[in-house]
Amino acid sequence: MICSKAARIIPVLFLFAIATGNSPAQPLNYREIFGSDWQKAMTFVEENNSWIKPVLADYGIPYYEAIAVVFPELVRYWALRDKMEITLLKTLYRNLGDDYADFSVGVFQIKPSFAEKIRTEANTVMGTKAKHLFKKRSAYKDERRYRAAIITDLENPKTELNYIIAFFKICDAYFGKEWPDEKSKIIFLATAYNTGFWKSTDEIKMISEKKFFNTKLFKTENYSYADVSFYWYNKYSREVYDDQK
Repeated sequence: MICSKAARIIPVLFLFAIATGNSPAQPLNYREIFGSDWQKAMTFVEENNSWIKPVLADYGIPYYEAIAVVFPELVRYWALRDKMEITLLKTLYRNLGDDYADFSVGVFQIKPSFAEKIRTEANTVMGTKAKHLFKKRSAYKDERRYRAAIITDLENPKTELNYIIAFFKICDAYFGKEWPDEKSKIIFLATAYNTGFWKSTDEIKMISEKKFFNTKLFKTENYSYADVSFYWYNKYSREVYDDQK
C-alpha cells in the first residue's frame, strides 16, 4: 500500500508533467487541422465514388488503399487550387520538358515527371495491359505533343486515375514483399506516391518518418504525408464508406 505522503506526491508530479509538456503525445486529428480543405476533399471522394470504385476494381486495386494514398494530395489540391497560377509552367513543360518546369497537376496532384516515369514503368510491369491506360510514346509526332497529352491526362480526374492504377501495379511488382501488414503497406505506398516509387526500399521507409507535407504556399508547420494517409484509412474511411461496398 502507498503511504499517505507518497499518495499526495504522485498526483502533483502527474500534474507537473502535464504542465511541462511531458505527458504522452496525443494522435493528431488531421480532419480538424485541415478543416474546410479536408471536407472539400471528402466531398470530392463522395461525389466521384460511383465511378472511381468500379474502375479500381477492374484492375484489382483496393479502393480504401487507393483513396488513402492520394487523400493528402486531394486536401492539398483544394487548399492551393485558387492560390496558384500554373499556366506559364504548363507552357514551359510542353515546350522544354520537366527540367524547366515540374509541378503538381490535377486533383491527385501528380507531377509530369512522375507521370512520365509511371508510363515508362507501366509498359515493363503491365505489358499489353498498359495500352488500355496510355498511348505509346511513339504514337505522338514529337515530344511537345507527348508532354501536352500528359498535362491533358492529369487535368482530368478520370484519366489521372490511370496513373494511380499503374502506380499501384508498379509498386506491387517491385515492393509487394515489403509489407508485413496493412499499416506498413499504406505508409509505404503513401510515401512512394509522395516522394517517388523509383527510390530504394530503405529510402522510402526512411522518408516515411519525415515531415514534409503541408498545404500552404509558404513555409508552415509540416506533417508526415504517410501519417495523414493512414489516419484517413484507419480512422475515417470505413466509418463513411462501409455502406457503399
